[in-house]
Amino acid sequence: MKTAVARKKNPRRAFTLIEIMIVVAIIGLIAAMGVPAILQTFRKEGMRKAVNDVMDVCSNARARAILHGQTTEVVFYPAEKRLEIADAPAEESQTPLPGAPRNNSGTTPSTPSNIKGPVMLPDNVDIAMLDINLLDFGASDVAQVRFFPNGTCDELTLVLHSSDEWEKITLEFSTALASVGPVTR
Repeated sequence: MKTAVARKKNPRRAFTLIEIMIVVAIIGLIAAMGVPAILQTFRKEGMRKAVNDVMDVCSNARARAILHGQTTEVVFYPAEKRLEIADAPAEESQTPLPGAPRNNSGTTPSTPSNIKGPVMLPDNVDIAMLDINLLDFGASDVAQVRFFPNGTCDELTLVLHSSDEWEKITLEFSTALASVGPVTR
């Protein structure tokens, strides 16, 4: 009899099944609203992919020029919406700059690169402007930007256009670093 009285004095506290179902439904609604934004963040397409690809190519060309101690070129093909790092001649690539860093095997480390072969801009992205050293190469078949071993490069202004998006990529000639900014009209 004492146990029955003790249970009435200390009732157990817990959530009901309905309360738990409501909380799960609210969490599901919030997650469903956030999924498209999260997917867009991870999915690279269109303008974001084009800007990232150009930035990667320029960064890799700069690193290759500095590490190998030789001029490296990024070649643009505006009509084809394609760009690539020009291959160095075989005899130049085997003679590293004196004092260049070496790995444990005594050879010069290769340039880290996630760019393999030419980069094609997405179909919906166009090159609206391509200026190299203040000269317009937008209508040219081929344009080259040189990266030098001392960490400098040719001046580049590249404007990409896709439907209502405009992005301007510039290379600072004194540091060879690329930056992205808005297009001012």
